[in-house]
This record gives sequence, structure tokens and C-alpha cells, in this order.
Amino acid sequence: MRFLPSSFPARAGVALALLTSAAALTAACTRGVVVTSTSVSSSVAAERPSPDPRVGLRPGKVDSARRRVLVPAGEAIWNMRLLSNTPPSGPFAGVTNSDLAFKGKYAIQGNYNGFQIWDISDPKRPVLVTAYLCPASQSDVSVYGNILFVSAEAPSARLDCGTQGVPDTVSHERIRGIRIFDISDIRNPKYIANVQTCRGSHTHTVVSDPKDSTRVYVYISGSARVRSPAELPGCLESPDDPNTALFRIEVIEVPLTHPESGRVVSSPRIFQGLSAPPRHAENPTDIAARGGGRGVAAGDSVGGRGGRQGGGGGGGGPTQCHDITVYPAVGLAGGACGGYGLLLDIRDVANPVRIDAAADSNFAFWHSATFSNDGSKILFTDEWGGGTAPRCRATDKYEWGGNAIFTIADGKMRFRSYYKMPAAQTSLENCVAHNGSLIPIPGREVMVQGWYQGGISVFDWTDPDRPFEIAFFDRGPLDVDRLISAGSWSVYWYNGLIVSSEIFRGLDILELTPSPYLSQNEIEAAKTVRFAELNAQEQQRMVWPPSFALARAYLDQLERGRGLVTEKLASYRSSLAAAERLRGSRRADALASLAGEIESSAALASDRRRMRLLVDAVRQLAAASR
Repeated sequence: MRFLPSSFPARAGVALALLTSAAALTAACTRGVVVTSTSVSSSVAAERPSPDPRVGLRPGKVDSARRRVLVPAGEAIWNMRLLSNTPPSGPFAGVTNSDLAFKGKYAIQGNYNGFQIWDISDPKRPVLVTAYLCPASQSDVSVYGNILFVSAEAPSARLDCGTQGVPDTVSHERIRGIRIFDISDIRNPKYIANVQTCRGSHTHTVVSDPKDSTRVYVYISGSARVRSPAELPGCLESPDDPNTALFRIEVIEVPLTHPESGRVVSSPRIFQGLSAPPRHAENPTDIAARGGGRGVAAGDSVGGRGGRQGGGGGGGGPTQCHDITVYPAVGLAGGACGGYGLLLDIRDVANPVRIDAAADSNFAFWHSATFSNDGSKILFTDEWGGGTAPRCRATDKYEWGGNAIFTIADGKMRFRSYYKMPAAQTSLENCVAHNGSLIPIPGREVMVQGWYQGGISVFDWTDPDRPFEIAFFDRGPLDVDRLISAGSWSVYWYNGLIVSSEIFRGLDILELTPSPYLSQNEIEAAKTVRFAELNAQEQQRMVWPPSFALARAYLDQLERGRGLVTEKLASYRSSLAAAERLRGSRRADALASLAGEIESSAALASDRRRMRLLVDAVRQLAAASR
């Protein structure tokens, strides 16, 4: 989400609207999508609901003065189940809920007024255990062990967490940077330190160093105006000054034994030499509404794709990143940086280096990134407009405000396709691609993503050329008379649950249900992947422990994709079930024999990749049974 102007109060209430953009589809697309993927048969594609129930959902009604919902909006759900919706508490009601982090049984939810911590061990009845009032925008949160990091960027944010704001232009009572809390006692967080930065922290990313377990790093992405050097020495805004606070991020080093001594250790200029990126025109409907001239129509060409690198200095390119997703296990990061998507080498964690850059005239504001589990693909989101506008209308182009998928080879990114939530929304719903994460479905790349009032979309991008939707949840407009900011700011898979930070309505918890797109075995295999803590912007490699669900998941995928003849599938399922009834060495021997049988027939399968995955899964299960 874009930074709010300095005149915007920290305690914004209902009036907080997110500037956003998501290009919706044509009217025809809203009545069902033709799925053309080698991994989904035509019979499965026919299971899509038509007409799409998300289109034309009943709007709700809000009491602005009391900051509460009077009439709930209509809902549409497909291949998911809503377990609970929990409204925000006290001073957090009506104030924007932002990002999520997870630790143990707790979900930590940022809010422009601070943060709330929920016990989600019973997902049908989350319990509020901590409500910490400490205003700042955006209050993005990350957790590392017993340390909680919270972003602060609003000029009204105070060091003492006061709610009275900071009236002075220059003040040493202001915090713009990162707040550090000790959450050893999660019910009583202790505010132990802060690290000030020149542009504040719009977002941040925790980065662990695989080579050093004594410290953790935090990448700071600030998008506000550079503060006065009278408030923080060394903050210079001139783009021509070699020490300018523009064109860089900050890297904070935090010793784990003394987190209160965290400090900025480097300011990598990862934007250096980038030229101004290509941009698309506005929607002609919006231009006409303002009485302007003709824009780029839905069928017009909007230019090319590809990064441009200039000589020196800023080159007219971006001056900050919006968000950075790191994947320490593969030594890479994806920087969504205004007009560019960057690929960074982070093997030296304190000194990230840009190795590639992509620009696209269909993208207006590169917002966030997600890697595939093997690190061979990366998906960037486009928050066209910043988060507050209705950009998923039938008149908005499909390529605008959605996702762009790239493959990665030899440190270079290659564009493959776009994906966008495929249901037109109304002019009363802020809607655009926003935050999401991978779901650990073995053998596939499946992602859940928030689209503000476009709801939640679960989609498969295993084939980077043919992404397709497999589940969704959506509500109608928050208010029948006007656009009030709401919807899923971020939604992440965490230990079997799908948890969404709903901007106005609180906390949503959902789960996947079996469908022709996703079997119960695949869902059960995903649940075997467990995290002690999760920050979606620091991806952890997903590893599936040996289980019968894992082997059966691969068999289900072979059946769905017609990768193996029916007789063989039936035989393997029968042998797997028989082995499961055995114990000890008898089970291990039966599984080893089955693995050999599968391997010997792999050459006859059309999907040899999944056959190899199946063989490995059965062999590992045999080894675990001994």
C-alpha cells in the first residue's frame, strides 16, 4: 500500500481508503473462465461456477461514526470454507489492519494504531491475547524468535507510542523507522528499541543469514519524503548528492543476544543506473469521468517489456522499493520497486546486489514478490494506483493491476504470463493484486493472494504460461453508498490454515476443501509442512516429511493430469493401502518393493516428473518405516 500524505492522521478510522489498481477482465470473463492447462482436464475446467457468484454480490452498510458494520455484505465462496471472522478490538476498530506474522499458535496482526496478537489454536474461535496501542503507518510486522519488528513511517508516529501525534515539522519525538519489541512474554510485549531511518519503514523484511546464527538482518523499504537532517543527521534528499537518501534501502543488523543495539550497517544503492520505466495510460473510463481526453483503450497496444539500465545516478528510475521478498536458501531476493522488479543476490546478506531488472508497460507500481519453492520462478504484483481505487471493473484491462510471472535462469528473469483475479468488481470496491504466499501443495506451485475487496484468490502457477484459479472467497462492497476501504490486505497459508488480515472487518480464517482441482490427499500432505514461525516476506523452503498422504497426493496428480494409465494407478493405490496396514519391517519391505515397481514403469508414464516424485516419496516412507 502506498504511503499516506503527512496530513493523514494515524488514527484514520473508516475514512481510510486504499489507493489501488487491479485490472479486471472483460464482461465475458466474469461469467466463467476457460482454463487451458496441461495439468487440468477440460472436464475439471467445467466445474467452475458460471455465472461467477462474485459478480453482483449484495453490498453492506457501515456506521461510520461508530466504525462498525451495520449490514454485512453478501459472500461468495468456492472450494474453501470460512471458519471464522473476528472483528478488531477497541481502538483498532475502523482503523486499517495491515500485514500478518506468525509464531507458534499466534497470529500477529498489524494495524495503523499498533498491533493485535491472536491465539488461533482454535481457528473457529480466535482469542485476542494482546492489543498494543502504538500508532504508525503501516505497522507491518515480522517476528524472529522472541523479537517483534514493527514498521513506522507516518510523520505523526511518536517514540513513546502516544496517540497525540507530532505537530512539529522537526521533532525528536518522532519515530520513522523500525520498532523493536521483546515478546518473550507474548501477552506483555516490551518496547525495547527503535532504529531511525531517513524515509521511515513503509515495509520491512527480516532476513536470516544461513552462515551466521548470532544475528538477523532487516531490509527497510521507505517510501516517504526524506526527513530533515535537523531531525536525523545525514538525511539528504537531493538526487545529485552522492550521499542522498534516495535510490537505496537500509540494512539493519540486530544481534540476537542484544536486539536493543540494532543499527543500520549498510545502505545498498540497488536502483543505481536504472532509467525511467515504461508506463501504461489510465483507464479511458476514468479519464472520461474527469472530462479528459482519450486514454489507452482495452484493445490498444501499451508498449514493450524489459528493464532499461542507464549510466549513473538515479537515471529517472525508482528511488525506493515498496517491498522485498527474500529466499535465503537460494541466495536470492525479489525487490518490487515502484517501476521495476529487481532480482537481488543476497548471499552476502548485509550487502544485497542487483543482478537483473524487469520493467513492463502493463505494470504501474511493482508492489511485492513471491518465489516458487525451487527458486526457478518469481511472481511480481502490480498495485496500480496504490490501494484505494476500484481497479477490478469490467472496463479495466486484464494485464493491469495483477501478477506477472517470470522464470529465472542464469540470474536473468524471463516474462511468461499474467494472472489476475477473474471476476469483475464494482466501482464501490477497492481492488488490486496484493499480498499472498505459497501453499505447500507437493509437486505444484499454488498460491493464495489477497485482492483487497476483490477478496481472496487461490491459483495454480505450476505452468508459468497458464496460471488458473482453483478457489476463492469474496464479499460484496463494504458500503452500499460509497467506497470505504476494506478487503484482504494480506492472506497467508500457515500450518494448515489460510489467515487473512481484513482491512476493516478484522481477521478471517479459512481452510481449503477438496475439489476436482485439489484432492483431500494434497490438502493433507500440505498440512504436514509445519513452521514454528512465518514471515511471508522471508520465504522458507517447504520440505514434505514422509507420509502416505504425500504419496497419494502424487497419485492424485497423475490421475488428474492423465499422466499414467488407470490400471497402474489403481494397482499402486491398492499396494499403498496394503502397506499402510502393515507395521515395522513388513511395511518397509512392502513400500520398497512398491517403489521399485513404480520406478520400473516410469518410462511408460507421460508425466515422468511426477513419477520420480512418487518414487522418492515411497522410498522415503519405506526408510521412515524401518
